[in-house]
Amino acid sequence: MSLDLATTRRIAKLARIGLDDQEIEAVRTQLGGILGWIEILNEVDVEGVPPMIGTSVNAALQPREDAVTDGNCQDKVLSNAPDREGPFFTVPKVVE
Repeated sequence: MSLDLATTRRIAKLARIGLDDQEIEAVRTQLGGILGWIEILNEVDVEGVPPMIGTSVNAALQPREDAVTDGNCQDKVLSNAPDREGPFFTVPKVVE
């Protein structure tokens, strides 16, 4: 699919992209390539493929218990610390 210059200028204006006459031709070519890829995707046969749960109107979220935990991985977290004192990170003093 190819775009005319007027449509490309309108897209650039809507996207608030300032383009001069040399840039508009390059952008027109790039947008045409993108739209070409989209046309190829339209040829994919999706008959019988169920929609993703995020796009289904009737899908219900799977509730889970809302429990606060510390993650039970204190040693793993502190293993990344450059310096620590007991179960705490130590950092250099930045305020006098």
